[in-house]
Amino acid sequence: QVQLVESGGGLVQPGGSLRLSCAASGIIFGLYTMGWYRQAPGKSRELVAVITSGDGTHYADSVKGRFTISRDNAKNTVYLQMNGLKPEDTAVYYCNAQIGIKGYWGQGTQVTVSS
Repeated sequence: QVQLVESGGGLVQPGGSLRLSCAASGIIFGLYTMGWYRQAPGKSRELVAVITSGDGTHYADSVKGRFTISRDNAKNTVYLQMNGLKPEDTAVYYCNAQIGIKGYWGQGTQVTVSS
């Protein structure tokens, strides 16, 4: 079956960095658009960044210039490098794999930015 397993979340001070990873199995990884979404308490889930099968990328305005999404098709893994973290980046971060109308989600990893 399809599994997306996120890792790398944690507690970090404002201005700090974290690198999230999402390891995929059960899919032909290179064909999928991979994305990172986040959901803060009391808010809807929102797009953070996506990377297509052709390595095209798109970012939410709120993270442009601070976050970088990348993928390693040989390792079936997508990454989110997060620099210059702010308290408003605090959320559960979810990995998504999408092809056409078919999509899969990971279980999420908590990122907390606080001093």
